[in-house]
Amino acid sequence: MEELLTSQFWLGLGAIIWVNIILSGDNAVVIALAARSLPVHQQRLAVIWGAAAAVVLRIVLTIVAVELLKLPYLKLLGGVLLLWIAVKLLVPEDDGGDGIKSSSNLLAAIKTILIADLVMSLDNVIAVAAVAKGSIVLLVLGLLISIPLVVFGATMLMKLMESYPVIITVGAALIGYVSGEMLVTDPVVVEWFRVNAHWMVDFEVFSLFGRKFELSVAGLVGAVLVVAVGKWLGSREPADAGRS
Repeated sequence: MEELLTSQFWLGLGAIIWVNIILSGDNAVVIALAARSLPVHQQRLAVIWGAAAAVVLRIVLTIVAVELLKLPYLKLLGGVLLLWIAVKLLVPEDDGGDGIKSSSNLLAAIKTILIADLVMSLDNVIAVAAVAKGSIVLLVLGLLISIPLVVFGATMLMKLMESYPVIITVGAALIGYVSGEMLVTDPVVVEWFRVNAHWMVDFEVFSLFGRKFELSVAGLVGAVLVVAVGKWLGSREPADAGRS
C-alpha cells in the first residue's frame, strides 16, 4: 500500500495511461472494423468481450515483458525498438487498416479482435513494461484504466489527435524519454553509468518538502532525438511522394 502513496507511482500511472492511449489508436480502429458487419445489438457485445479479452492478454504479456527486461541486453534491444516506435508515430502513414476483415458472427469478430490486438500490441507491451519499472500493481492498474478508455473513446480520441497533433508529439517524446532511460539502465551498462556518468541516469531538478525530484538526462536526450528525427522524416514525406 505504501507504493500507492508515492508521487513516483502516480506519475508512472499517468505515463502508462498516456502511452497506451497514444499507441492504441490503431487497436481501437481494428476493433471497430472487426465488428462493423455485426447486427447493431451484437456490436456492443463484440467490443466489450473483445476489449476484455485484449485487456487480459495485454496484462499477461506485459508481466512477461517486465520479467524479461531484467535480463542483460534486453533493455538495450527494447530501448532501440522504442526509439523506432516513437519516431514512427511522427511519420504520416498511408494505410488505414483495410486488411482487417469484418465478420457477421459474434465469436468470429471477437477472435479477430483478439488476434489483431495480439499482433499489434508489441509496441504497447514494451513501452508499458518499461514505464512500470517492475511494478506489477502499476502496470495492471494502468492497463485496466487505459485500454477501456481507448476502446470506448476511440472516435473522440482520434478526433482530438487530428485536431491537436501536439498530443501525438508529446506522446512520442514520452516514449523517447522512456527508451533513453531503458538504454542506460540495462544490467550490462548500468554500473558503468552509475560510476562514470551518474548524471545521465538521475539529475536532481529541485527539492520540495524534503523530497527530491529527478529527471533522466538520457531520457531527455531520447525525447529530443525522437521529436527531431520524427519531424525531419515527416517533413520529407511529401517531397518523397512527389518524386514517386
